[in-house]
Amino acid sequence: MPQPFNTSLIPFDRLDVSQQSRLVNALDVAYFRAGEVIIQVGASCQSLYIILKGSVEETSADQQEHYAHYTTDDLFDVRAQLSGHSRHQYRAVEDTLCYLLPQPIFAEFYQQNPDFAAYFDTNLATRQQLLEQAHRQPNLAEFILTRIRPDNIQPCLKLSAETDLHTATARMQQQNCDAAVIALPDNAPHRFGIITRTDLLHAVMLDGKASSTPVSQIATTPVIRIELGDYLFNAMIAMTRHRVKRVLITQDEDIAGMLDMTQVLSLFSTHSHVLALRIARATSIEELALASESQPALVQTLFNNGIHTRFIMALIASINEQIIEKAFQLVVPAERQEQCCLLVLGSEGRGEQILKTDQDNALILADGVDWPDCHTVMSTLSDTLCKLGYPTCPGKVMVSHPDWVHSVSGWQHRIRQCCEQGDENAMMTLAILADAQAVAGNRNLLEPVTQTLHQRLASQELLLSTFARPAMKFSVPLTLFGQIKRSKHGPDIKRGGIFPIVHGIRTLALEYDVAETNTFNRLTALEQRKVLEPTTASNLSEALKLFIRLRLRQQLSLNDESQSAGQQHQLDLAVLSRAERDVLRHSLHVVKKFKEWLSYHYQLRD
Repeated sequence: MPQPFNTSLIPFDRLDVSQQSRLVNALDVAYFRAGEVIIQVGASCQSLYIILKGSVEETSADQQEHYAHYTTDDLFDVRAQLSGHSRHQYRAVEDTLCYLLPQPIFAEFYQQNPDFAAYFDTNLATRQQLLEQAHRQPNLAEFILTRIRPDNIQPCLKLSAETDLHTATARMQQQNCDAAVIALPDNAPHRFGIITRTDLLHAVMLDGKASSTPVSQIATTPVIRIELGDYLFNAMIAMTRHRVKRVLITQDEDIAGMLDMTQVLSLFSTHSHVLALRIARATSIEELALASESQPALVQTLFNNGIHTRFIMALIASINEQIIEKAFQLVVPAERQEQCCLLVLGSEGRGEQILKTDQDNALILADGVDWPDCHTVMSTLSDTLCKLGYPTCPGKVMVSHPDWVHSVSGWQHRIRQCCEQGDENAMMTLAILADAQAVAGNRNLLEPVTQTLHQRLASQELLLSTFARPAMKFSVPLTLFGQIKRSKHGPDIKRGGIFPIVHGIRTLALEYDVAETNTFNRLTALEQRKVLEPTTASNLSEALKLFIRLRLRQQLSLNDESQSAGQQHQLDLAVLSRAERDVLRHSLHVVKKFKEWLSYHYQLRD
């Protein structure tokens, strides 16, 4: 007798109790010998097949084309349940045992249960969302999906620019608030400013301002603003990134209220803002290292509580930036900090690094700066980042190496030189620079370098063809049957999934002069410019999120420090559920299709 059907499997867990009962009672069991054709091309399919044991291949009628391979817990032929007939042939590869769900029952569930039907939508984003829901824990997930609403913000005291300090203090006391928004004149650079009780105290007691002084003279600008209806989590990220305790909530340019960190922390328990404060207050490398050490625990907490991958990336990118900037401030002499700009590159530059990996950084010096000790200071900075948990880069893409320290004009010359060389090594140097993000020092120094890079590469078909080629270098880990390749250590998701998307989209961003460095933001921009179809952009975004999340889960589970860096990118398929394998397979097919499109777009030949 076969084992009882597991109704907790996705998508059957979407069914209500009565539907699950009907499902179990309606199931039949069928046995097929190896080589037996289960469904013929064009046949009307009377049942949905759910494999209990064995494997099945999906092919053309003549078996010359192989479309997919199915194994335990997989479903087929879903398409035939909706269209009425099968487009392909299904044949047992080995002795196979299947549950059979009658087509009328499936159709009834499909029509009556939107959650069940959504799983069979070919849209990868929908399937990914259902998969995340199945794993999500309710406590932090509820917070993470909470939007900023009128009932979770506080009223905002608004004062005119001419209001004097005495009146402002009295008004704030009357309304029992510790901050007020100042409406600045139309000719001011910013529309709003903000004052706090601390600002008023310092103005009168420390700066000797008269009580008749207009509040516009002490207002802080610009005010960090979040739109009503945005995620509460994004407000927390904004506070963490800008190191402020409150943000202004607006609706169509009008003030809707204010949100402060106390409110957020009362709902959210990971203390990321506390970590940001510890980083900001660090006065030594030792103090900074202690703050930095708590970062992995924050990632673990966020991940274990089902927080969206992109939210985690945004928050950790902000914290990483603050750690690196603080290290820069502690190591680089104060008089030199405005004469140079520290860049982070690679996944850190794209804001897609979650756990600390190898250092990838560079330095831009202002033209004409004479800094004899630059190499010594940069070597100290690299050593410091090592102490903070950022290992040295095997490829020496670091500020401690002279190749990655140049003046503005020096970087511009190197970009032109790489474009003239036009080989793959030169193109990879440009690819690394394309993801550069300024994190410390004089950030304005990056702009002319970035402009040169985009000007030299935009619409340069021959150069871009060479630039795009590395995206074709690694094969997608799929078999001829469309199944995920199985190997000793599992598929390399970085080479076979993440890199082709990241590098392919990076190439398109340079071709169409997209300034964004984050891959997800680049996808949005390319969709808006009609370079990519909306479905393609959405599928690539969802596939990348899945790859990053699965890799992160594996990295967090690897407690053995002897595990190699390569194995951290090789997914253990045994720990994936059937639904996860299904979505992973779908995502890899998205990558395969994207690579085919890139190959055609840039006329690449293997």
